[in-house]
Amino acid sequence: MTPETITESSGNVFVDLGFPPEEAVMLALRAELMARLRETVAERSWTQTEAARHLGIGQSRVSDLMRGKREKFSLDMLITLAARAGRQVEITVR
Repeated sequence: MTPETITESSGNVFVDLGFPPEEAVMLALRAELMARLRETVAERSWTQTEAARHLGIGQSRVSDLMRGKREKFSLDMLITLAARAGRQVEITVR
């Protein structure tokens, strides 16, 4: 049996998975926003119907959000949804 190799993370799972750096940044931002939106829905105990009303989208879109279907949401849309949910979005460029 060979010993396991442990590779330290770059800090972005999408880079670690082999995505080009520019795509990895966008994927990480979208994943983070979706996670925060799901947390908001859970914290406020919204049903999908209530979340749809608060976010100004259809219930089927809330279902997509809750199921993590990131390909169905642009970064712009996720920022808009976060603002509608009362979340403040800050982007830092280093």
